[in-house]
Order: sequence, then structure tokens, then C-alpha cells
Amino acid sequence: MSNPREAFLAGERLDDVALFLADSYVSDDRLERFGDRVDDGTLIVVDGERGRGAFQAATGTGAMEFAKSAMSTEGEIDGDLTGGHCPDASDDEDHAIQFVFAFAEAQNEEVGGIYAEAAVIHAYAQCTCGTAFSDRWNVTE
Repeated sequence: MSNPREAFLAGERLDDVALFLADSYVSDDRLERFGDRVDDGTLIVVDGERGRGAFQAATGTGAMEFAKSAMSTEGEIDGDLTGGHCPDASDDEDHAIQFVFAFAEAQNEEVGGIYAEAAVIHAYAQCTCGTAFSDRWNVTE
């Protein structure tokens, strides 16, 4: 696949990370040079080290520290990594995803569970309400 975003979501870029930055969180037209413009922000797929650095620069938080803090709360992150549903949202509140950090892990039959089925996308999101949460799913064709 030639499109970095599609290749990442297909589990073909295991050394890379994906970052979604909402326009409401970071407003910088220069981001489009590094990724895909999507409805409410920019999605960037880059090698892991550069991606973790870019995440830190954009959010002020270390990527792995953020992921570790978000792991304790499960939520729903869109399969295209550009949104989701905050687990703390109620029907009368406005919640929006500020940013998403994601990486893919190779299929590993020895580990079992979803890891035995196919590559796994691990995604971590921050909501405007301050809730950090995670989601993971198998890559599908």
C-alpha cells in the first residue's frame, strides 16, 4: 500500500505510530505537510521515534506515559483513529477527541487472545473533558 495511513491501519507499518491532532487542540497548517487532512484535524503516520517526539511536542506529554495512563480506562476509538466516544460522556454533554496516539503490534499466536487472530491496533485518546482512554482491535482486511 502506498498510503501510509492505509498501510498503518492494515497492520503493515509495525515500526510506526499514528497521531491524530484535532483542529480544536492544535491549529497549525504546517501539520498537513506531515500527514493527511481529515474532517476535524490531521492524521500523521511516522516512524516510532519521530512520532513519539512529535506527540510530546504537540501535547506536552510523553507518548508512552500517556498510553500507560489511558490504559486503565476503556473507551471506543474510531477505526480510522480520528475520533471516538468518551466513556465519561453522557447524552447531554459535548465531548470531543483532542488527540489520538496509536501503534500496531504484530500477530502473535503464542500470546493468544486477539493477538493470535491478527495484528492489533492499540489506540489511546484524550477527550476535551480530560478523560484519557484506550481501545484496541484486530486489523481487518
